[in-house]
Amino acid sequence: MIQRVTKKIGDTDLILETGKIGKQANGCVYAQFGGTAVIATVCASSNVTEGMDFVPVTVDYNEKFYAAGKIPGGFVKREGRPKDKEILVSRLIDRPMRPLFEPTFGREIQIVPTCVSVDGKNPPDILAVIAASAAVTISDIPFHGPVAGVRVCYLNGEYVLNPTYEQIEKSQLEIVVAGTKDGFTMVEGGANEAGEDVMLGALEKAQDFIREMCILQEELQKLAGKDKLPLAPLDVKLENAEAIEAEAVPLMKEACFQKGKMARGNAVKAVKKQVAEHYKEQLEDDVQARLYDALFDDIQYKILRSSILDKGLRIDGRGTEDIRPITCEVNVLPRPHGSALFTRGETQSLAVTTLGTAMDEQVYDDIEGDRSENFILHYNFPPYSVGEVGKLSTGRREIGHGNLARRSLAPMIPSRDEFPYTIRVVSEIMESNGSSSQASTCGGCLSLLAAGVPMKKMVAGIAMGLITDGPQYKKYAILSDILGEEDHLGDMDFKVAGTRDGITGFQMDIKIAGVSMDIMRKALDQAKRGRNHILDIMEKCINKPQPISQYAPKIDSLKIPVDKIGALIGPGGKNVKSLCQQYGVTINTDDDGTVTIYGKTAISTDAAKAAVKGICEDPEPGTIYNGTVKRIMDFGAFVEILPGKEGLCHISKLSRSRVEKVTDVLKEGQVIPVKLLEVDKMGRLNLSYIDAIEDQARKNG
Repeated sequence: MIQRVTKKIGDTDLILETGKIGKQANGCVYAQFGGTAVIATVCASSNVTEGMDFVPVTVDYNEKFYAAGKIPGGFVKREGRPKDKEILVSRLIDRPMRPLFEPTFGREIQIVPTCVSVDGKNPPDILAVIAASAAVTISDIPFHGPVAGVRVCYLNGEYVLNPTYEQIEKSQLEIVVAGTKDGFTMVEGGANEAGEDVMLGALEKAQDFIREMCILQEELQKLAGKDKLPLAPLDVKLENAEAIEAEAVPLMKEACFQKGKMARGNAVKAVKKQVAEHYKEQLEDDVQARLYDALFDDIQYKILRSSILDKGLRIDGRGTEDIRPITCEVNVLPRPHGSALFTRGETQSLAVTTLGTAMDEQVYDDIEGDRSENFILHYNFPPYSVGEVGKLSTGRREIGHGNLARRSLAPMIPSRDEFPYTIRVVSEIMESNGSSSQASTCGGCLSLLAAGVPMKKMVAGIAMGLITDGPQYKKYAILSDILGEEDHLGDMDFKVAGTRDGITGFQMDIKIAGVSMDIMRKALDQAKRGRNHILDIMEKCINKPQPISQYAPKIDSLKIPVDKIGALIGPGGKNVKSLCQQYGVTINTDDDGTVTIYGKTAISTDAAKAAVKGICEDPEPGTIYNGTVKRIMDFGAFVEILPGKEGLCHISKLSRSRVEKVTDVLKEGQVIPVKLLEVDKMGRLNLSYIDAIEDQARKNG
C-alpha cells in the first residue's frame, strides 16, 4: 500500500512516500521537494555476526545525469566511479546516522540514496539526508532515530533555511546541521569570516526544522513502519573479568600517561600481553579474546575520562586549553612554487602549493551544471603517517578532510581578477596524532604565502573535543587541540578554522545524543583563543606573500577594444594560434576584451603581450617601430611593423644618397627601425628607414 506524508515548507510541499518503489528493500522512501527528488533505500544482510562491536554501515549517495536532463560527458556515456561531491554527501548522511545504529544488530547495512530529479533550484543533499533516515526509520532495522538535516545561510543580516543555489552563493555563512529531536549530531559548513554569534544563531534556527522533519518521519513510520528485527548480543561474558580488571587498572594508569603516542601504544600493548599471560588457556577462545580486548578499551576509556573530569589532566600532561608545541617552516623544498612544514605535537603536514594557468582549472561535470574551480586542495594520508603498512589510495576520508581544509582557506584566496593563477595545494600528512585536517589548513596557508599568493588574511584551524560524565552533563570538559586518543574515546570532534576576525570553515561530529547551546558557545569561544594562539606562531614564520617563484609560470593580462578581438583571433583562430606557437604561451580572450597570457617564462609572456598590443593597435604616423623585412622588391621592401600589418619602405627612403639595389641595404628577415610617415586613403602604410635612423640619432644626442 502506498503511504505518503507531506509538510509545507514556505510555498512548497516536502513529500515522503513509500510502498510504490523499491518494495524488496528493507526500507525505501521517495522524497520530493519542488522539482528535486531522491529515492533512498536501505538493506541489511541476512547473515548475523554475534558480538559485533561496531556498525558495518555503508552509504552510497549517487546522482544520475538524467536527473538534470543531461548525458554524461566523455567517451563512456554512463555514470562511473563516485565523484567527490557524491562522496561528500555520502559522508554527510553517514556521520549523523552511524551513532544511532545498534552495534549488536550484527548485520551489514547499506543505504543507497539516489538523486533522480533536480530542478536547479533546490539542492538534493538535504533531501537525501531526510530520505535516507526515513527509509531506515520505516524499515525493520533497529535505529535510534530518526534524524534530519537542514542547510542554513546567513544572508543580508537574516537566516535562510534550505536556501536556493543563488542564495548560497551570496551568503556570508553556509551551515549544514543534522540531528535528532533532542539535539545536534553533526554540523559542517563554511563562512566568510562569520562571527561566533552568527554561527550560534544558525544552530538555533536549525533545531526547529530538524524536529519537524523527525516528526514527519515518525508519522510515516506509524503508517508504514515494519516490526524491527531482533538484535544479536553476545550472551557469553568475559570469564574472570573482575580479576583481570583489578590487575590491569593500576598498570594501565601508568601506561596511558606515557609521553608520546607510540610510547603509550607500546605500553598499553605490553600491559595487555603481561596480563594475558595469566589467562592463556581462557584467551585461546576467539570470543574470550575479543571480550578481553574490549575490556582493555573500556579501561582506557574510563582512565582518560576520569583524569580529565576529575583532575583536568590529559594523557599527554596538558591542561584542557593547552595547545601542543608548534613549529613552522617555509621553503622546505627547492623547486616547488611554495612549500611549508607545519608540525603540531605529533601531527605534521608537508603542504606544497603549485601555481598553474587557466588551462589547469578543475572542471566539474555535475547535475547542477558545468563549473570550474581555480583553487584546489588535495589531502593525502599515507599509512606511514601512523607507522603502518598499507596501500596508497584516496578514500572517503581523504576527500572529506581535503574538502574541509579547502573550504577553510577558500574565502581568503584572491579572486581571478586579482590573481589570475590556478592554485593547487597538496597536504601530505607526514605524522598523525589528531587533527591532521586542521594541520593541513595551517600548512596550506603557510605554503600559499610562500608561493606568493596574496591571501586576504591568514587562516588557522584547531580541533576541539568534549568529555562528559553522562547525558545530564553535570560535569564536562572542552578540550583544545585534541589527540587521536581523545577523538576516539571522547564525545565530540569539532574542527574550527578561521582568521582573527571570524570563522571560515567548521565540522562537528558528536557521539552522544546531542550538545547544548551552552557547550557550543563555550567550545567556539575556546576555539577562538586557540586559533589566535596558532596564528601568533604562524605569523612569526611568514606574514605576507613572498615574491612568486622563478619556476612558476608568468601570467599577464591586458584589455583590448572589443572590436579588435576578431583581429587578434584571426580567421579560424589563425592569428592567436600563431602567437601561441611563436612565443610558447597560451592566450585566453574573454568576451569583454580581457586578454590573459600564460607563459613559462617572463620573457615569453612579455614578448607575447607586446605582440598582442601590436595586433590591436592602430598604427600611428610619426611612430618609430622595430619591423621585420618580409619581402624585397625592386622598388623597395615590405616591412611588418606589427603582427599582420605591413608597410612599404620605398627604395628612396633607405638612404639620403642614391641606392642602386634594395639588397645593398636590406635582407629578408632583418629587423630594422622604420618610421611610419603616413597611412594613405587606401589604408596603406608608407615607411621610412632613413628617417627612423636620423630621429634615433638626434634623440641619442
